[in-house]
Amino acid sequence: MQKFTINTFEQIVEENKGKIYRICKIYAISPLEPQDLFQEVLYSIWKSMMTFKGNSNINTWIYRITFNVCLRSKQKLEKNNFKTVHLESIQFVPVDIPLDRTQQAKHKALTSCISSLNETDKSIIILYLEELKYKEIAEITGMTENHIAVKMKRIKKTLLNCITNKL
Repeated sequence: MQKFTINTFEQIVEENKGKIYRICKIYAISPLEPQDLFQEVLYSIWKSMMTFKGNSNINTWIYRITFNVCLRSKQKLEKNNFKTVHLESIQFVPVDIPLDRTQQAKHKALTSCISSLNETDKSIIILYLEELKYKEIAEITGMTENHIAVKMKRIKKTLLNCITNKL
């Protein structure tokens, strides 16, 4: 086990906040806002810091926690119509890069198509778009590298068809 301090936690959050927020944004459903989900993920990371054994890369561990919290929250909300409490203590303000109309249309189509995927495929493509290698995606999802490669080929084909139909 590694020893973590508040400074270590802050550094890990600073290095990973963009990735965490992008994943939260994909999984957020009303009334669960991305910022609320982001805060839940940070809380879970904080609670789990002392259990990190160092068997995997810290970023892989962060991704796994992020996906688990997002999926659990979405399931809980869908099942019980769970109401969340908005915490103001930790905030993340995403930096929006201005896009021209063509880029906006492509981004909207891609986001819509990703949202239509099943949870497993959505998780895999999000990690892929975060530029993780198949090996890292396999560690996070618990699948084999070969299975990830096969699923990625199918996901890319599905997304291409979906985006082509939307544009």
